[in-house]
Formats: sequence, structure tokens, C-alpha cells
Amino acid sequence: MLFKDESYKIIGACFEVHKVLGHGFKEVVYKDALELELTRLDIPFQREKPFTITYKEQILKHLFIADFIVYNNIILEIKNAGYIGEPYIKQTLNYLKASGVRLGLVVNFGTPSMEFQRVVF
Repeated sequence: MLFKDESYKIIGACFEVHKVLGHGFKEVVYKDALELELTRLDIPFQREKPFTITYKEQILKHLFIADFIVYNNIILEIKNAGYIGEPYIKQTLNYLKASGVRLGLVVNFGTPSMEFQRVVF
């Protein structure tokens, strides 16, 4: 499994945030709490990291911004929805393509039990 130990630590941090806050807050609240939790656990991350998108060797004007890049090689996308749907998976897959990162984690805080999905490119 790609980045198994790192993924386990990230998901553990997300479960801790969900345990304390529950579900129903806006995404930004979970991102703020997760930033604190990742820092507390000494897990390296960058929040809202911008990436350029290239089209036929030209950099496009608009960027995409990943919620978190963790351990320099995992995109972490935070959602607050009824479920992890296909649009979120496709979005994360596109982020992986554009960034050259191979693993994405989509974490949904919008349900009574936190859920997550791994996306590999």
C-alpha cells in the first residue's frame, strides 16, 4: 500500500478532529482543527498549497489549491458532504495528475461517522 504508515497517521489525526468536533461544521473549521492536530503530532504539512496546471507545455493562468500537502507526497482534501461522491474523487484525481503527487486522501467530516477514501494515480 502506497504510504501506508503516513496515511495511517493522517487518518488518525482526522479521526481525532472528528471525535472532538463531530459533524456539521463548515470545512474551514475542520481544516483549522486539523492544522492544529497535525502540528501537535509533528506531521509535516503545507496548508492550501497552490499548484500550476500545464496545458501543452504552457502554464495556465488559474491554479488549483490543495487543502493540505502532507509529508510532501500526499494530497489531503477535506469535505463536508453527505458522502464522498464521484465529483470529489475526480477532483482529487485531477489534482494528483496536475501535481505529480501519487496519493490523495479525501476525508469527509459531513457524516456522523467520518469517512475517507484513498485515491491513487
